[in-house]
Amino acid sequence: MKSLLLTLIAVFGLSPLGIAQDMMSTKHLNIDDDGIAIKGYDPVSYFVSEEPQEGKEDLTYEYEGATYQFANQKNLNTFKADPAKYAPAYGGWCAYAVGNGYTADANPNTYKILDGKLLLFYNKFFTNTLDKWNKDEENLSKNAEQNWPEIKSKKMKEN
Repeated sequence: MKSLLLTLIAVFGLSPLGIAQDMMSTKHLNIDDDGIAIKGYDPVSYFVSEEPQEGKEDLTYEYEGATYQFANQKNLNTFKADPAKYAPAYGGWCAYAVGNGYTADANPNTYKILDGKLLLFYNKFFTNTLDKWNKDEENLSKNAEQNWPEIKSKKMKEN
């Protein structure tokens, strides 16, 4: 077994750690089956437009295992210069859910910019968690920051 692993490493330039990291690297992100983040919406558009804009399939950039799509080249270039500034907080999961210790899908049209971070929220089936967030933002924001490292770690270990 050890010799097989060493052969794979030599032939393909693979490392066991790298394989494990690749297999786990996106489990904490709210992405679709193709690895697309924010359901294809342009993350920079939340900061520079009146409304979020859908990105184009031919204007993409991969950041930390997620593929982001952009409405225009300018937004793509802006993201490339500082992706951490524009990528959604909490892996793109609902901020209200993270503030309460779990994850839930997020609606790209239900969002808030708070302290320079893009927060997304669940909004369907007559439940808009942004409204709930706004009623207790100080506590939920603090809780989300505290909860996220553990939630992220658990999601990365999921099968």
